[in-house]
Amino acid sequence: MTGNSSGRGSGDRGMFQRVKTARKRSNSSTLWLQRQLNDPYVRRAKAEGYRSRAAFKLIEINEKHEILKPGMRVVDLGCAPGGWSQLTAPIVESTDDKPLVVGIDYLEVEPIPGVVILQKDFLDDDAPEALMSALGGHRPDLVMSDMAAPTTGHRQTDHLRTTYLFEIAIDFARKNLNVGGSFLSKVFAGGAEASALADLKKEFKSIVHIKPPASRKGSPEMFILAKGFKGSK
Repeated sequence: MTGNSSGRGSGDRGMFQRVKTARKRSNSSTLWLQRQLNDPYVRRAKAEGYRSRAAFKLIEINEKHEILKPGMRVVDLGCAPGGWSQLTAPIVESTDDKPLVVGIDYLEVEPIPGVVILQKDFLDDDAPEALMSALGGHRPDLVMSDMAAPTTGHRQTDHLRTTYLFEIAIDFARKNLNVGGSFLSKVFAGGAEASALADLKKEFKSIVHIKPPASRKGSPEMFILAKGFKGSK
């Protein structure tokens, strides 16, 4: 992908908007809405037709690490509302006749050209089989996950819950990736993910920790990119 993805254009200056507090709206809801209204990536996503600001995280990661290439098969875990799959499909040249991208989420996702979407909880026992079946039995070249558990406001609890999703995403990648494939996943920094990272280092040729510019500065999220899968034992 090309183009400036910094989201820091001069057009964003002096545009801060305050949100009037509704009688029935909590302070946290008001702060969230105010942050959304004043987020340059949210405005850019709307202007450029992306389903969410998260698309810019993948754009920035791909610009630097070139993980998306034509002909690749991709699994998108926790794909709602579809920003990553929407971006991925045209790059890998996925079409409705020959879909190369499969996304899964328990939330409903509007159709995306070239993407098979499974409305299903990835934690279900039969979810991995359903994903592989949707790929026609072919192994994916990239497994990517932007999954995060609903936040509770308690940092350690949120870290542990999202680390669990990180671990099951790793397990799926370990069992299904093509040799030489890549794994990209969100994780909340905090320490509990250390054991999973140690295993990844044994199973992939390289591991990179990424904090893309589109990731909010105050967020504990970061992304782990593992490249060069050595193969399932």
